[in-house]
Amino acid sequence: MSGNVTSLFRGTAAHSPSMAALTRESGEAAGAGPVDFCIPCNPYFPTPAMFEELAGRLRDIITYYPSSADTITAELCGLLQLPPQCVAMGNGSTELITWIDHLLVRESLAVPVPTFGRWTDQPMETGKRVDMFPLQEAGGFALDLARYAEFVRARGTRAVVVCNPNNPDGGYLHKQSLVQFMDAMADRDLVVVDESFLEFADAEAEPSVVQEAMLRPNVVVLRSLGKNFGLHGIRFGYLVANPALAGRVRSMLPKWNLNSFAEHVVFMLRDHGPEYARSLHQVRRDRLEMAAQLSALPGLTVYPSQGNFLFVRLPVGAEGTAVRDRMLTEHRILVRECGNKIGSSSRFLRLVVRPQVDVRRLVSGLEQVLYGAGRGAAVPGPATGTGYSSGTAAVDRLVSETNGSGMRAITARTAGADAPGVAAAPAPPAGTGTGMPLPAAVPVAPAAATVPPPAPVPQPAPYPGPVPVPHPAPVPQQPAPAPVPQPMPMPVPAPAPAAAYPAPVGPTPPGVPARGGLTAAQVRGTDGLSSVPATGWPNAAGMGQAG
Repeated sequence: MSGNVTSLFRGTAAHSPSMAALTRESGEAAGAGPVDFCIPCNPYFPTPAMFEELAGRLRDIITYYPSSADTITAELCGLLQLPPQCVAMGNGSTELITWIDHLLVRESLAVPVPTFGRWTDQPMETGKRVDMFPLQEAGGFALDLARYAEFVRARGTRAVVVCNPNNPDGGYLHKQSLVQFMDAMADRDLVVVDESFLEFADAEAEPSVVQEAMLRPNVVVLRSLGKNFGLHGIRFGYLVANPALAGRVRSMLPKWNLNSFAEHVVFMLRDHGPEYARSLHQVRRDRLEMAAQLSALPGLTVYPSQGNFLFVRLPVGAEGTAVRDRMLTEHRILVRECGNKIGSSSRFLRLVVRPQVDVRRLVSGLEQVLYGAGRGAAVPGPATGTGYSSGTAAVDRLVSETNGSGMRAITARTAGADAPGVAAAPAPPAGTGTGMPLPAAVPVAPAAATVPPPAPVPQPAPYPGPVPVPHPAPVPQQPAPAPVPQPMPMPVPAPAPAAAYPAPVGPTPPGVPARGGLTAAQVRGTDGLSSVPATGWPNAAGMGQAG
């Protein structure tokens, strides 16, 4: 593969170039591209027989209009045993993130970093304040929900995002802890739980919070079919929320926002539940074996993951862009270097879980690139020594200069502080904000009556200028960061202590509907919303554990 292909990475700010772009630049025939450890996929689903069926229908698929989004959504909901009133399907989860930002995030959003780039970039592009909560490398990038809640309250943030598992590190939060966090955030405008990769998790039998989300007035759960099936080119995902929230997003989507490929795949799924369950089981086995092989490489740290990818830290002296370019040009292997993810650096790679035949090729390539003839020294980094790939410095500068306020602050600085309507919004005091409150299922007492004022916590401005590995100031009373943990078996996070949260408001009681919503009985499939009998396909709560 030609060396000039690597120039495509330098022109992308927060994502990798598409496989189509790489193929065009390299001049290779379609299907002859590199082994892809970059784009998260499920290599075992759809099955070869399903691809053959799609190929046989290709003419009809691309010739005729698809059915309406309501028709496709109804089929998916019957499969997953979800009420259609609580679901909105989009042309990929990114479309839904865009509408969540436009419709439900009014002034500020909190998000742990590093994470999926659209959760930071989308609200900044529309002028929102983004409060970034840095995940600590010394703690294995684990998210402490109790400290995150303190951070949200101290900043007065009105909307909150949690990705479970998180991308790129694969960190996992147990359902009990996450439900407790959702209730602690009952006085916020919005809580988004991004479960795009949750079907690959095996830490517990029913990890999803979709059932709990439908009963709460301010919670949205986001799911991605493209990631589950490895069909990123089709672009389809969905969100689950109470009918008021889901209906608001659904009303803004075009009638034919889903394409014919998405329709055909959704209608094929009913007959292929067992194959899908087996594919998830195989990916989980591959993840364990791949982690073990990578952990054997000297100096390489592999972080525990519940996604279909592994987050690894390169040995001291190795720089991700150089490793990425050499793996691509010398070994025809595509990896995801994470220097352009806020909160990460070029010392980190995200590697997608693939079958063992591909993993052996990956490990062999990394050995040659990192250690050469021997295992004495890692590949040197670039002369600049920034530790970041192209695009990261610009993003970090924007964040640090605007405190996450987006482009309005840059405009204000250029036009002058007195220019009307362009001044950057300062961080509001704790517990304040002008975000639009959502319908409440039960009355929420004022924060001061139920929660003592939190102790001051550090207010980390979203990531400062480029450094090899960011280490923001620790939270008070937190022990000094310990040395980076060595690879170890997947830990089971304990639920956050109840004392760290305000008194839980609790879900809507059975028989009491949320405003404009469903009762608990209706959500669980009775009273006119009975679900379709099980067909071997896992339901939304089990996320692939059945079968």
